[in-house]
Amino acid sequence: MLTAICRYGPRTIPETDAIVAESRRAGTLIQGPDIARFERAFADRLGVRDAVTASYGRMAFYYILKAFGFPAGAEVIVPALTFWVVPEMVRVAGLTPVPADVNPRTFNLDPRAFERAITDRTVAVVPTHLYGLPCDMDAILAIAERHGLAVIEDCAHALGARQDGRLAGTFGDAAFFSFQTLKPLNTYGGGAAIVRDPALRARVRAHAEAEKWPTEERVNNRLKLGTAQRVFSRPGVFTFTAYPALLVAALWKARPDVYLWEKIRPLDPLPESYPERYANVQAAIGVASLPHLDQWTAETQANARVMNEALRDLPGVHPPFVPEGAEHVYYQYSVYTPDRDALVRRALRCGVDVETFHVDVWPTVAHLARDIQTPAAVRACHVVQMPVYAALGQPMARRVALRIRALLSSTDGAMAARTDIA
Repeated sequence: MLTAICRYGPRTIPETDAIVAESRRAGTLIQGPDIARFERAFADRLGVRDAVTASYGRMAFYYILKAFGFPAGAEVIVPALTFWVVPEMVRVAGLTPVPADVNPRTFNLDPRAFERAITDRTVAVVPTHLYGLPCDMDAILAIAERHGLAVIEDCAHALGARQDGRLAGTFGDAAFFSFQTLKPLNTYGGGAAIVRDPALRARVRAHAEAEKWPTEERVNNRLKLGTAQRVFSRPGVFTFTAYPALLVAALWKARPDVYLWEKIRPLDPLPESYPERYANVQAAIGVASLPHLDQWTAETQANARVMNEALRDLPGVHPPFVPEGAEHVYYQYSVYTPDRDALVRRALRCGVDVETFHVDVWPTVAHLARDIQTPAAVRACHVVQMPVYAALGQPMARRVALRIRALLSSTDGAMAARTDIA
């Protein structure tokens, strides 16, 4: 019998507990020298001059928007398929998010849709490297240059991804990254901004460093939550805890996993935990974790190749498309299948917890709603996200891939037309 496999596998280092203990002993849990060390190491990893840490990736984005000093109400183009917080932070910054549709094969911003969305009020575009695949940055940069627009890369999913050998986050005027527990680099929360222009970067840093320090209680809670996610995602623990609950919920067609995600809502005023500094203990974990990033990425890519091979010739099944010159880091491995919901239920019964959707078609969100048609983004909702994370290891990745193949091979072939994305 296949041990139950969680959809998530946080990236963690074995010395995490020791780092936390040493920070407590030294009195550097909140403030300390590791913040500057991590900013330097992270910048060096990307080959840029400096990085600015923040309490969240979304706050790094917010500081970038504020630093640009765009006119109130100016328009910022955001892919219609992204995490709802991205357009929401545009709105909170006093600007107007405008959706542009995505390419249904890559899930990333369609350059043609981007150009159609430009008006005389447009000041910036936010290409999201969704699921870990770089956008078509050559086309996006060319359009932005023609229209005099700032380019702010959303790299929350894409640390380590490359296009033609160049790292995501180094193409535009600025970029932001997330270090939430499930992201490519896990520091139990936090984020960072990369900014090309020194004067603009100084303003971003001024915004970030003007915030108050988090309380010890809040930092402890972040560490506890991250530890719980780490422990409960392990196959031996997941099999006997969350997995049975998911099975029971599936009988009633309930979705208990929705409670894992932040409630969609207006974020003004900003929640209390947002306008804070990045804690030193998180930075210390980041310094120790960065050297493992390439190995984690390689292991995830190897697991994705196993899944590619298992799915490559199945009718109506479309594994992630990777354009020539792009390097996907597979934060999520998203597949079009003939019957998404049926596969999710059947996979769960066979011990594999897969996810139906990870982001949002944000123009349909009530308080962000825009009467603009984005059919490719809507179509992209019908994907299944398979576990290929590094912690699986190759033997388990093969077992999962073969189980998914068997389930998809038994799906009614007449459903295949539903997933034609050519």
